[in-house]
Amino acid sequence: MSSPVSSAPNRRALVVASMVAMLAVAGGAFWWLHGSHGAASASGDAAAAGGKDDSGVTILLDLAKTAVTERRLVAPAGSNAYEFYLSVLQLDPGNKAAQEELHEAFPTASADVERAINNNELDEAQRELSLLREFDSTNYILSLLGGKLDAQRQIQIRQDEARAAIIQAQQSAASGSLQ
Repeated sequence: MSSPVSSAPNRRALVVASMVAMLAVAGGAFWWLHGSHGAASASGDAAAAGGKDDSGVTILLDLAKTAVTERRLVAPAGSNAYEFYLSVLQLDPGNKAAQEELHEAFPTASADVERAINNNELDEAQRELSLLREFDSTNYILSLLGGKLDAQRQIQIRQDEARAAIIQAQQSAASGSLQ
């Protein structure tokens, strides 16, 4: 059984791979429409920019900025700023823009995790917390949120056990009165 933590990097890898494939198709269409002169010009531009084609990084940064504007920092899964910025860092580990944006968004993102815990959306809170830990696993705020999440899970278990005991008592009383 795979955990939600291990599937998050796989989802991001799938998103990145899909975007790279989309870029390849778009590049092929552009080359076909504009002939080899346009392709030579584009490769010359990439060489002038340091020999590195970072259009995938640029697209991910744009998607992340849009997600921040729309207040999608850690949710929904697969379409949030943190996942996009972490994907940028997978492609370009030294990307300063992604690192700065992740740091800047952290207080609001951690508040979103706490809100999910308070709303008893414990699985979603676990996913979001894992996403934040992927960026900064040593942050004490994440440790506190992890403790709060564990405590909330224990409360949920006790409430479920109490409800089960009530139902069992009602069923025992009902079957006893039928005999």
